[in-house]
Amino acid sequence: MTIQLEFTPEIQAQLQYERYHPPHPIVQRRMETLWLKSQGLPQTQIAQLAGISPHTMREYFRLYQAGGMARLKELPLYHPPSDLAAHTVSWEAHFRADPPATIKEAQSEIETLTGMRRSETQVRHYLKTLGLRCRQVGMLPAKADPEVQATYLETELEPRLAEAQAGQRAVFLVDAAHFVLAPFLGFLWCFARMFIQAPAGRQRFNVLGALNAITHDLVMVTNDTSITATEVCALLHQLADLHVTLPITVVLDNARYQKCALVLATAAELHIE
Repeated sequence: MTIQLEFTPEIQAQLQYERYHPPHPIVQRRMETLWLKSQGLPQTQIAQLAGISPHTMREYFRLYQAGGMARLKELPLYHPPSDLAAHTVSWEAHFRADPPATIKEAQSEIETLTGMRRSETQVRHYLKTLGLRCRQVGMLPAKADPEVQATYLETELEPRLAEAQAGQRAVFLVDAAHFVLAPFLGFLWCFARMFIQAPAGRQRFNVLGALNAITHDLVMVTNDTSITATEVCALLHQLADLHVTLPITVVLDNARYQKCALVLATAAELHIE
């Protein structure tokens, strides 16, 4: 939501001064945010330059709407520190080693280890002050070796990306996507549930795409059968035709049809790494 504000030249000059001179950093940040707004910048850029969240930025705008410059200089009331603050270091280490799945679980652990009973709202706030957020657990493939991946990134991929950034190489990231052909089922006001004819579940639209790591241009081969080494070779020919004067690096996964003898021979013929 875009909040419209008007600034006179006098207000702009005052914001320019106040964003460096108020004694409290919170007030300085508010003035800086409003000064950026007065320069006509988009709100997403304002939040980024001021180093605040979009929600905080809009709060500053509403403060200015409600009371002008005087309201921006008002500081929040003092809140005494929580008794949990004395345990911050130990709790941070504890939750790094054993993250809680729920707020109730964290509440129970805090009460068990410190004897302090806190509401779920207080515990949630405390976890956020520690830097914890509710994040979905990710999965590493069983064969993944983080050390090998880190070495590959540092010694193989990043140097080639640097060359691509300098215009000395073309780097493409290649993978396939398989879209199942199916209808989009919406809602209708009807007397009885309606059914529409759908394609067989095995019908797919296949896309083998090569994404330029720098320009994000997409080169692709598509079909409605399957992706094989033949499609990979066709994609390599397209890439070679696009960048006849540059060395080309193609990054793929370990699918068998992407590293078979036919593909390797075609890549060598086209001087593609």
